Amino acid sequence: MKIRVLLVDDERLARRGLELRLAAATDVEVVGECANGRDAIAQIASLAPDAVFLDIQMPGLTGLDVVAHLPQDAMPIIIFVTAYDRYAIDAFEARALDYLLKPVDDDRLTQTLERVRLAVRARDTLGRHERMLALLADVTGAGELDPETLLERVTGPNRRYPEMLTIRTGRDLLRIPCTDIDWIDAAGDYMCVHAAGETHVLRATMKQLESELDPEVFQRIHRSAMVNLSRVRKLRPHSNGEYFLTLDNGQELKLSRGHRDKVELLLQRRNRPVS
Repeated sequence: MKIRVLLVDDERLARRGLELRLAAATDVEVVGECANGRDAIAQIASLAPDAVFLDIQMPGLTGLDVVAHLPQDAMPIIIFVTAYDRYAIDAFEARALDYLLKPVDDDRLTQTLERVRLAVRARDTLGRHERMLALLADVTGAGELDPETLLERVTGPNRRYPEMLTIRTGRDLLRIPCTDIDWIDAAGDYMCVHAAGETHVLRATMKQLESELDPEVFQRIHRSAMVNLSRVRKLRPHSNGEYFLTLDNGQELKLSRGHRDKVELLLQRRNRPVS
């Protein structure tokens, strides 16, 4: 029995490219394709596909709008296809949803298809519907979603923060354990992530990283830097009211007056002895 798939993307070439790649999977059948959200809702109702590869950012109804219009008993497996960077991706992962990042990577598509196969066998329709509703509740009212807006909506006391920070290097994805990160500083439009004695560069903003990383662990220490609080060994006052932080590896970083109180409070809450 083949897995019946619907493709939804306003870009014809994107649909065609995905269709060609899916053709290599002998147990997958593309039963239809749509260029907008309204057609997608109608096609899901008429074709009842097992899975939908759903673009998020489309004119008119977005991919999330489409999900919001689907009844519980007609909820297929949703694989979001997105041009967003890793910040929105981590938000989707926190809700246990699958995704594909444009341009679609072959290995990542293989992983996605395996998850689809497992889900089809499990037929966990109710569970998928509840997870979708949870995501929609988080982003209700966001309008045209962007990575920063989405992350700001996916917050709260029970938020799960990612254990890995993903950095794209060419066609490869480098996954760095967040526990390995010592500190992060800005360099123009890029961020330098210092971890385990190495420096990795990614295109991001400080605001985006603040939204993504656990604030109980990572805190801004001045306008262009944040630190892993578990790495702080010593606070040294400076004559102008600023402080210097000394990390476990000996690195010294400036702590501005505007961030001093919050950093000190969080260090106390973590029971991290500093001198």
